[in-house]
Amino acid sequence: MSAAEAGTAPPIRVIVADDVALLRGGVVTILATEPGIEVVGEATSGAEALALALRTQPDVAVLDIRMPDLDGIEATRLLQAQLPATRVLVVTMFHLDEYVLAALRAGASGYLLKDAGPEALVDAVRTVARGDALLSPSITRKLIAHYVRTPAPDAAVAERLGRLTMREIDVVRLVAQGLTNIEIGERLQLSAGTIKTHVTNVLTKFGLRNRTQIVIAAYETGLVELGHGLVAEAPQRQPG
Repeated sequence: MSAAEAGTAPPIRVIVADDVALLRGGVVTILATEPGIEVVGEATSGAEALALALRTQPDVAVLDIRMPDLDGIEATRLLQAQLPATRVLVVTMFHLDEYVLAALRAGASGYLLKDAGPEALVDAVRTVARGDALLSPSITRKLIAHYVRTPAPDAAVAERLGRLTMREIDVVRLVAQGLTNIEIGERLQLSAGTIKTHVTNVLTKFGLRNRTQIVIAAYETGLVELGHGLVAEAPQRQPG
């Protein structure tokens, strides 16, 4: 009997890539013993991870950044280009800003430090699997504070901002706060399905892949400012 026939959700299918056997084995053990999560493969390099992902088409790929042949950032970029439905969770010991931003720009849905603990790892996999964004709490404020120091948006960015409706701007602001579709819907008194549609529209208008990139775009364009929410009206905002 299938999971659907049994009335239960199918397991989250995960691959794990890390060139350090002990660390990789620890991640696999934590995830494999968790109900509702199935580890469908392991890889020791970025190239191996990409080939494994193409073969197994997992829901989530847990990748280290520093790996031989192909690092986790480039593996993320290639994986997202070929398997956009697979969510990437970067789990690493590196908390340097350039690694974080590079991974998220490459298409990673989440970034978690290896000292976060087993429960945080499991929660992170579940979070990115359902399409939400995740950043390790210990790096979130540092990341945002560093990268909001950007000049005013140029004409091209301003034009893209102008395509957003007022409701879409509300949604972007709340996505940047880390809220889920259900939580945003509760705030705006709209259904989660309607919020999902707004998020999809924002992704399309900005040419982004996932919610994490919405967060980056919101801060980099000045649409949202650390601690202040919405900064200014987008140029020529549309009603709706």
